[in-house]
This record gives sequence, structure tokens and C-alpha cells, in this order.
Amino acid sequence: MEKILEIKNLKIEYKSNERTVEAVNNLNLLLNKGESLGIVGETGAGKTTTALGIMGLIPDPPGKIVNGEIIFEGHDILKLSKNKLRAVRGKKISMIFQDPMTSLNPVITVGDQIAESIRIHEKLSRADAVLKAKEMLELVGIPEERYAEYPHQFSGGMKQRVIIAIALSCNPELILADEPTTALDVTIQAQVLDLILKLKREKNTSMILITHDLGVVVEICEKVAIMYAGEIVEYGTTEQIYENTSHPYTRGLFDSIPDIDAKEDRLIPIQGLMPDPADLPKGCSFEPRCRYSTEKCKESNPDTQEIGNGHFVKCYNYIKRGEQ
Repeated sequence: MEKILEIKNLKIEYKSNERTVEAVNNLNLLLNKGESLGIVGETGAGKTTTALGIMGLIPDPPGKIVNGEIIFEGHDILKLSKNKLRAVRGKKISMIFQDPMTSLNPVITVGDQIAESIRIHEKLSRADAVLKAKEMLELVGIPEERYAEYPHQFSGGMKQRVIIAIALSCNPELILADEPTTALDVTIQAQVLDLILKLKREKNTSMILITHDLGVVVEICEKVAIMYAGEIVEYGTTEQIYENTSHPYTRGLFDSIPDIDAKEDRLIPIQGLMPDPADLPKGCSFEPRCRYSTEKCKESNPDTQEIGNGHFVKCYNYIKRGEQ
């Protein structure tokens, strides 16, 4: 398959006078054209920082991309000039931001916010941009008559649809969806996810979905990356991750999900908290919370190893098939 995005040894830090936060640590990812990749992990794992790095939106200062390559369609995004990056951002790569309430400008109509992106990247006249913006509103299920309304006149679910319309307005090659359903109720979540999946299939768009919800990932994504403390600790196809869960952290995430078919009184939570990214452990970042921990885990950080056809695990004592 044709590669559309490859991330190599990406390291992102946030520095202040007193400390350095290691948000993303030597991250490696591969995404093929038309594929969907789900990045799953707890809050603070570095998921959003990774997406902002791809978009070239890391705030500097205090953020800084210390090392690595982000190769999109054969070109390293990190080496592009600001003007060239601006041409890519929104046109070829777009992002559905996490909170629709704060992502829209409250004093500009929703239609004009969609049309602005179209005019910048498509070089259309204002009249043509307005027509296309109305088409995008209809595409995400909002009547075009609401073009001239303001964000405060829309519900949370409708605002998220507007954000999706902006993200898709220029037919991007890659969509970064940062927890697109977090602020929505369950019914609207399902509608928004169905919409994203429908539009993705129609346009053969590649997508990176950032989420806490393993149930959402299995519905939408072909590949899954489990992220912990700025690192990818397990990576593979959805089937590999769900049927042959191998990293102790991934297993812990699955054990924390209620199973309607199981007759268990209590869930099995992951003990402890994610480490402070400004003071990561010497060895494996997950070691303080891991029930399979050994002295070796405390002393050194394991390399990523391939345990199956495209199934990678960053662990010395990964769980083999059939183990509990």
C-alpha cells in the first residue's frame, strides 16, 4: 500500500525555567493511504501533542520539536517553510479539534468560517466559496439556511458538525480527529462517528483518530497504536490488538471496560497514575504500575519488538497469547 504519513523518532518537549516536560518520546508511526489509525491512551499520554506536531501547531515557546521526521507524501513537514506549511495545513492535512465550543470564532458566522478556509486554499471567489460552504453544511446534515447564524445558536453536536465541515471543506488527504465526540451525548456521538466514517469512505481519506474509547476504535480503525507517557507501547491491526492483546498496559485498558457478558462484581483498574512527564522513570515508563515488572524493567527502557506480522510491543515481559 502507498504510504501517506511516516513519523520517525519524533521527540517533543515543553520547557519552562524550572523543568522540561517530555511530552512525546521517540515516537514512530506509519499510515497508509485510505487507512484509519486509532491512537488510544490516558489523558497526558501525548496524543494531542502528536497531532499538533503533525499540523505544525506546537506553541513555541514553550514547546519544541527536539528530534525526528514527519514525512507526509514524501516531504518532511518539519523542514517546510511557514508559507509552504500553511499551504499544506487545511488543504492536505486538516484537524477536527477536541472542543467545538472553543474552536469556533463566536463573532463570525459558521458559514463564513467554512468559506474562509475554502477561499484561502481553493482560490475561489467569495460567491463560489459561499456556495461550497453551503454544500458542506448540507453534507454534514445542517440546512444551508443556517449559513448566517453564529456558533452560540448551535447545539454542541451541531457545532461539532460545523468543525467537521471546516476540516473536510478542501478535501484533505489526511484528517486528524482529536477526540471528536468527547463533549457529545451518546446518541449524537454515534451520529457524528457515522458521518465521519461515511465521508472518509466516500473520499478515501486517511485518518488518525485520537480517543479514550476502545469501542469507537474497533468501529472505525484498521490500525491501533496504544500510547503511554509519550511512547507507542503497542501497535498493530485492530484484530491483533483486540484478539492478541500483549502489552500489560493495553491489557489493563481492556480490563477496565465493563463486559456485559461477564459476571464479575468489580472491574480490574490499572493501579497508580501515569508518571510525571517532567520526571519519567529511568527504565520502562509503565514499570511502577505493571504487575509483570522485573528489575530489568526498572533499569532500562525496552526496545520495540515485532511479535507478529506488523504487531509491535515495547515490553520485556509482554503477554503471550493465552496468558492471563
